[in-house]
Amino acid sequence: MEPIKYAESKPDLEGIRSSASREQLRKEKQECEGQLEQLYAVLPIAAWTSLVNDMHDEIVARAAAVCESEMLEAGCGSPPVPYSFVVFGSLGRRESTLWSDQDNGLIISDEVHQAKNEYFQAYGHRLSNLLEYLGYGPCKGKVMCSEPLWRKTLEEWKRQIASWHQDYGWEPVRYLMIASDMRFIAGERGLAADWKQFFESSMNESPEMATAILRNTVRHKATMNILGQVVTERFGEHAGEFDVKYGVYIPLVNSIRYMALQEGIGETSTLKRLEKLTLLDGGNLLLENCQRAFLKALKLRALASFSMKDGTYSGSGYLPQSELRKKPISLHLRDCLATARQLHRALQRRLRFAERGKS
Repeated sequence: MEPIKYAESKPDLEGIRSSASREQLRKEKQECEGQLEQLYAVLPIAAWTSLVNDMHDEIVARAAAVCESEMLEAGCGSPPVPYSFVVFGSLGRRESTLWSDQDNGLIISDEVHQAKNEYFQAYGHRLSNLLEYLGYGPCKGKVMCSEPLWRKTLEEWKRQIASWHQDYGWEPVRYLMIASDMRFIAGERGLAADWKQFFESSMNESPEMATAILRNTVRHKATMNILGQVVTERFGEHAGEFDVKYGVYIPLVNSIRYMALQEGIGETSTLKRLEKLTLLDGGNLLLENCQRAFLKALKLRALASFSMKDGTYSGSGYLPQSELRKKPISLHLRDCLATARQLHRALQRRLRFAERGKS
């Protein structure tokens, strides 16, 4: 059988782009998800993940437009000033599987308009509800445009970022790490570009913040014990299963993000961050191992158990025992965990050195 060609395997996204209602958009999303589920077995994981996130980009961008139309029909008018709809998290990094929760925000123009606060408060709530209707569950950490913390004018955002930089506590540093994955989706691109320029210029101002980010980064470590054994859940509904997201994927994402931030790399994709890091430090065996491990981690994430409700995917993030018993999967997982642990140890040594230097 002739292998399927990547270009010929792309789902048609035109139906998503032309959707005029939330009902039509949900239907088009479900059809596209079905096509992508079938393509998983025949495409390299990087190519498949790229197609999945092409779909997500089109869906959330179209959702913003549909939301504007709904606001107009509800008598709220058109957006009174320009705005930028942006995403964070796995959507910001273009690493989502077929299921994804919400990680998003709004950057609103500083232009003066009496109605803009009221409008965008209503818009943010309506858009978040629309995305939930489309299958993007609410973010547990409330990183959503319905929340005032993630819905601000450009000037308010700059003050917020500056405030985070003045506090080395766990939560402000976590917010900065989340913000570093910001990516533009819809609206006025210039607002997102101005935001990103300010964010990146702020990152190099404080050596203490670099250490604080590193301290947060090493909190998440790969779930492998000192004997090199995979640590699975002991209790609860996922007993005997492996937490792919927090057991190996997040430790890799966080570590690579930290290294990229220290080098001033503006990419949000973990793979692109790794490519830039490798160019800066050619021949680094650990970085090469990280690239291979991260691709395997993406594969494992897509194998995590999921359910369907009303035609919408919902992922658990856990690798079921049936997959863990397969030798190729087990080997992939051990390889990922070994690399993640090696990277974690290297960053722990860097943190100890940085903290000794302050004493």
